[in-house]
Order: sequence, then structure tokens, then C-alpha cells
Amino acid sequence: MPPLLAAAVVAALATALLRPSPGPGSPLIGKPVPAFTLLTLSGRSLSVSGQGGRPVVINFWASWCIPCREEAPLLRELAQKTRNVRVVGVVFQDQVGTARAFEQEFAIPYASVLDPQSQTAINFGVAGVPETFFVDAQGVVQAKQSGQLSRDSLRANVRKIGVSF
Repeated sequence: MPPLLAAAVVAALATALLRPSPGPGSPLIGKPVPAFTLLTLSGRSLSVSGQGGRPVVINFWASWCIPCREEAPLLRELAQKTRNVRVVGVVFQDQVGTARAFEQEFAIPYASVLDPQSQTAINFGVAGVPETFFVDAQGVVQAKQSGQLSRDSLRANVRKIGVSF
């Protein structure tokens, strides 16, 4: 390979590798939220469906996940201060006792459901935690955040589902 061509290939590869990724998307964006009915940590049945109603923020979390622990106060604040959005936690590959302790430690005001066989996580394409999905009032997934939420990313994503925070 001529040196000039080799240099151009190396430069193109370096540019591609060093350019920040726009972040992982989701094949669910623009589609109805996968429906589920699961038991909450308190033993009640909770359902989410694509039939809409009001916007929903669905957060997959685990007590052993450090970024989940760091974003928990932000999600608590969203649930407490924003009445026109429903926040639902989905416990990902965790034990019931430690998940309950997490809820108590962070004074989580919204329901979290157990996903014992991880079928809901599979349906959402969850690769790890935390992952958060933003569903509009028509039941359509408008955004997904992989990794820890910041105040700015949460604000930007809830805006996509018609919620101010």
C-alpha cells in the first residue's frame, strides 16, 4: 500500500474512533412501549401498556449498581415534583430484600416491579443498568438513556415526552 494511502486510511480510522458516539439508540424509539404486568416490591400488580394515558419514565435499576444509586435521588425528585408523569422502576437481576432496602434508603416514592426472569428487560433490549425509557402520553417510546442520568439528560429526555422538570 502506498504511504500516502496508508496515512489516509490511518487518519480516517483515527477520526472515526475518536469522534464521540451519539450514544446507543433503541429499536423501540417511535414504537409502542412493550406492555408488561409485574408485581411491585410491596406485592401489588402494576401494568404498563402502549395504550397511553400519561407520560411514563421506566427506569431499570439494581441495588448493586453504583450509577443507579447515584441517579436515584434525581428520579425521586422527578417523581415528587412532576405530577404529570408516572415513574416506574424495574428491578434488574437483584434480590427482593436488597431491592426493598434500596427503596427505603433512597425514599423512593414510586413503585418498582420485580422482573424475575428478566423477560421485561429482554423485551426492552436492556443490556445493563441503569437504562431509562421515556414514553409519551400516547404510549410511544420517545427516548432511551443508557447509563446514569444527569439532571441535564433527564430534563432533555422528559421534554421529549411533554414533561417539564
